[in-house]
Order: sequence, then structure tokens, then C-alpha cells
Amino acid sequence: MEAEGYRTQLTWSLLAVAFLTSFGSSMLYGYNLAVVNSPAVYIKDFYNKTALGRNGTALSGETLTLMYSLTVSVFAIGGLLGSLIVGMLVTRFGRKGTVVKTTVLVFIAGSLMGFSRVCGSPEMVIFGRFITGIHSGISLSVVPMYLGEIAPKNLRGFLGLVPSIFIGTGVFSAQILGLHQLLGKEEHWPLFLSVVVVPTFIQLMLLPWFPESPRYLLIEKHNVHATITALKWYRAKCNIQAEIEEMQDEQRSLSSVETLSVWKLLQDDTCFTIEKLGRRPLMIGGFAMMGLCSAGITLALILQAQLSFMRYVSVCCVVGIIGGFCIGPAGVPFLITAELFKQSHRPAAYIVGGSLNWLSNFTVGFVFPFLQMSAGSYCYLVFATICVSVAIYVYIMIPETKNKTFMEISQMFSKKEAVLETQSLTHVDQLKLKKMNGYGGVEHASLEFNSSSSVP
Repeated sequence: MEAEGYRTQLTWSLLAVAFLTSFGSSMLYGYNLAVVNSPAVYIKDFYNKTALGRNGTALSGETLTLMYSLTVSVFAIGGLLGSLIVGMLVTRFGRKGTVVKTTVLVFIAGSLMGFSRVCGSPEMVIFGRFITGIHSGISLSVVPMYLGEIAPKNLRGFLGLVPSIFIGTGVFSAQILGLHQLLGKEEHWPLFLSVVVVPTFIQLMLLPWFPESPRYLLIEKHNVHATITALKWYRAKCNIQAEIEEMQDEQRSLSSVETLSVWKLLQDDTCFTIEKLGRRPLMIGGFAMMGLCSAGITLALILQAQLSFMRYVSVCCVVGIIGGFCIGPAGVPFLITAELFKQSHRPAAYIVGGSLNWLSNFTVGFVFPFLQMSAGSYCYLVFATICVSVAIYVYIMIPETKNKTFMEISQMFSKKEAVLETQSLTHVDQLKLKKMNGYGGVEHASLEFNSSSSVP
């Protein structure tokens, strides 16, 4: 019966929206992460020739490495900016509206990078990477938010994984297209960087025909008619009235709660408790696989001079890292954010999570070339340690909350806070009883506390 309900809930419109948003937005993030790896030599040569033509002198090795690191990491700076403005955009334009309107950034970036060699301008490559970063920073937050709000509770995890699958597909596509037989030749690298406009164009042509998030339409726009229309699009056979009532319950619970800014979110004590939820198996498995494969790459690089088959082991480890990234880390953290925070908290939560993600991206992109020069084959042990540590943290701290509505998750934490408050009061009562029973150590400590607290 449960499997039958699953099939009736999974409609073509849900799949189409998940595919279009992930294909035209999320996949670009993965593609742009890896696209600069294959043509690195050609990009550096372009920078060097341009400097030679402008100044009459070539760039030094350190300057060339610095410019290439900037080209890689400026993508993360743009992503940080995009994650900071996503809250304002989704509130003003809606979830789908933000996805559609920000496609213009991809076309601008694609044009800059595509014509950079013709114009002899390395600045166009760097600025184009910066703009693609802005788009990816917005997309990484708004796509999981959109899919999390249109999905029924039993499909939220499935639809939430679609963006992560496409992120991994983007990384894999960049590796394949970067082969010398395809776009890996020197004359093709500007096209290789700008091919991102193709999936975005397909998204722009089709996505506007689908409705906005029903939860956004009802809770933030108070448009019941549009909400019912959107639910009819996204549901096959379900009790629409029950879903609307659940949204209205959340709306009533938020009637006295203002939309939180980032600063107010960080000051909200309940948010730190809520962050202890998540999709445990995917996160643990994904990070553990990435950690083991990172250690495997180190071992393969050390031994490949003695053992020829180790080069194939390193290739398998690279594929394993991409697979582990797709399993959980690529998309589950953003799914968790959509599940754990109320409607009023959600935009600010995505700003915080997205900012931390992009700061980490910038750090890795900028530091890795220098780390690789100094540590050599052992540089991947840094990432192995981090991945394994996160897997252990998730195993210890994060429980599972699948198949729960937003209100059920909120109520679960309300009960948890009530239990913690009861335990605290019980502990205080026990201290009072000990004091009355004449336990000297506790009595003296209590008296000392009381006397100190009476001092103005």
C-alpha cells in the first residue's frame, strides 16, 4: 500500500520541475566547480601571452599561479554574494520567480567567457566566473527550497536529492567535455567555459509554465486560489484541503513571528537545537566515501611509481569522491535547511548555510594550488580528515526525520524543549531538597551563590 501511495504522489509535474531546476541551475554549480581544471594550462598560457602583449614582459610563475587561483576561487566569492542576497530575492520574487529571473546572469557570464580570447581580456574570464558564482550561490539555496516546498512529505527526500545528482552530473560532464577529443583542445576552451548557457536556455523556455510554490503563495502571499491551483498541478490524488489546513496551521503559528534576519536567526536559541536534524545515512555514507577515497588518492599517488596499476586506483578514487559527493554532501545539507526551519526562518537560514559553503569553496579554491605545491601527494589527507570527521559528527549528533511535515518537525522540537526545561526544573528542585536535608557542601555552595547574587 505504501509503495502504491508513492507512485500516485509522484506526478509528472513534480518530476519536470525537479529536472528543469536541477538541470538548468544546480548542474551548473557542479560544472563550474570542475570546468577550469582541464584547460588550466591553456588559460595560464592565455594570461601569459596577454601580459606579454600588453607590458612586453611575461608573468612570473608565482604571479601566474596567483591569477589562476583567483580565476578558480572568484567563483566562490560570487557564490558568497549570491547566498547573501537569496533571502531578499525569494521573498520578493518567490521561489520559481527567483530561479527564472536569475538566468540572465548565466547568459551574461557565458558571453564574457566565450568572447574573452577574441577580446584578449583575462578580466572577462575572471568577471564571468564571478557572475556564474553569483548565480550558483542563489541556485544552491533556492532550488532545494523550491523543491522542498512543492513536494509532499513522503517525497521530500527524493526530490531533495535530485539537485545533488545533477551537481555530480555537472562535475562529471565537465570532466568528459574536457577530454582532448571533445572540448579539451586549446582553441575550444572559451566554448568549454561558456557552454553553461545551453541548459539554462532550456530551463528558461519551460520552467515559467509551472506554478509557484504553494506554501509561498499561501503563507507569504495569502493567495488561497493560487495555492489550490498550484496543488492541483503538483498532486495527482491527495486531500488538497488537508495540505492547505497544514499550511494554514503553520501560517497561524507564524502570525506572531516576524521574518528573521540573519542576525536574529543567530540569536534564536531554538535554531541551534533544530540544526541537530538531518538525513543520516546519506550524509554519513557520502562523507565517509569521500574521506576514504581521498586517502586512497594519496596512497595511489605515492605508490604509482612502483606499481603501475595504482594510476587506475586513483581514477577509481576520483569517481568515488564524485559518487560520495552526489550521495549526500552535494544536496542533503540544503534539503536539511528546508526541512528544519520555519517559513519565517528559512531565507535567513539559507543565507547562513550558503555563506559558510561559499567561504569554504573560496578557501579550497584559492589555497589548494599552493597546498599542492608544498605538500605534494599528501595534500589530499587534509580533505580525508575533514570528511571522516564530519561523518563521525553526523553519526553522533544528527537523527533522522524523514516523512514528517514541517509542523511535525516544529512540534517535535517544542516537545524536546519542554522535556529539557522539565529536567532543568527537576535538577533545581533536587538541589533545594539537598539543601533542606543539610548536605553541607551543597548548602554552603547554595548560600555562597545566594549571597553573591544579592550584591547589586
